Amino acid sequence: MTDKLLEIKGLKQHFFTSKGTIKAVDGLTFDIFRGETLGLVGESGCGKSTTGRTIIRLYNATSGEVLFNGENVHGRKSRSELKKFNRKMQMIFQD
Repeated sequence: MTDKLLEIKGLKQHFFTSKGTIKAVDGLTFDIFRGETLGLVGESGCGKSTTGRTIIRLYNATSGEVLFNGENVHGRKSRSELKKFNRKMQMIFQD
């Protein structure tokens, strides 16, 4: 059986503004297994970049879980642990 590399469970990324709440990502769930490739596609403004930024912890998730190799990405981490983690994940944008 293939190992899960990345688990996204109920991921939410909301932005709170003076005009109200913007729900950029609202309850996203998926898994990526070792050896798989995932392409995230959609219309402009649908939350693709926000999803990626939240997964790699450039944004703190409003709620939900991001597990990388079984480890909670948004859990409490020291500066050195974050540095080590950031070397393992990155976003690749296509122009």
